[in-house]
Amino acid sequence: MAHVISDECLSCGACESQCPVGAISEGDGKFVIDAEKCTDCGSCAEVCPVGAISQG
Repeated sequence: MAHVISDECLSCGACESQCPVGAISEGDGKFVIDAEKCTDCGSCAEVCPVGAISQG
C-alpha cells in the first residue's frame, strides 16, 4: 500500500528529494505521492517535519 500525504503538508519539499523512485511531486498547494510508483519504503515519512505522510 502506497504512502499518502495529508492536508497537514507544509509544502516544504523535504520528502520529494528523499523518494528513490520519484513518486512525489508538487500538486495543488501540497505534495502528492503517485501510488503506482510508490514502493512503500517510508523514506519520505522519515523526513517529514510535521508527520504528514503515512501509509494509505
